Amino acid sequence: MVRRIIPLLIAMACAQGAFAQQLEPLPGRRIAERDCTPCHAVKPGDVGPSPVEAAPPFQLVARMPSSTELALRVFLRTSHAGMPNLQFTEQEIDDLVAYMVSLSPPGK
Repeated sequence: MVRRIIPLLIAMACAQGAFAQQLEPLPGRRIAERDCTPCHAVKPGDVGPSPVEAAPPFQLVARMPSSTELALRVFLRTSHAGMPNLQFTEQEIDDLVAYMVSLSPPGK
């Protein structure tokens, strides 16, 4: 059973990665500007400072090796201390992930 689940999970993660890379980043940028700018610098090229010092700029988050599409999806679905409990729809998550991926350097 486990031998069947692991390849399925890997395939799903790969499919999600290919999916987000094909999405248009502009809707995600609009969501980020609407919901995230009170704390984060969200525009391309903004490397800081963010309005809230402890909130990293999106450009820096996108450059982190740990900021994979899957990790971003999990992060956006999970509440975190020090952050407002924003609840995004699945479409908004897709859009935000596409935007974040667009901020990462090519080949990451």
